[in-house]
Amino acid sequence: MDINGVISAIFVGIVIGLIARILVPSMQPIGCIVTIIIGILAAFAGIFVAKGFGYADSFWLTFLTQIFIAVVLVAITAFLFRKSDAG
Repeated sequence: MDINGVISAIFVGIVIGLIARILVPSMQPIGCIVTIIIGILAAFAGIFVAKGFGYADSFWLTFLTQIFIAVVLVAITAFLFRKSDAG
């Protein structure tokens, strides 16, 4: 992967992470950097899943897969970072 691909992945990851953060219905106790990292991971995982299922040529299906993965990761991360209200 060349530098343009890496930069593109970072920008796509930012967008995907922000969309996922908007779609998860609660206050997430995670920061912007964690959101961006989740978005980048979801972008790469979505491409991997799309290639595995044979629809990597479809931009919208791949993009929706990436967003779905990011939503799941944001929800899991927010749950793990949530502070305990007991006490």
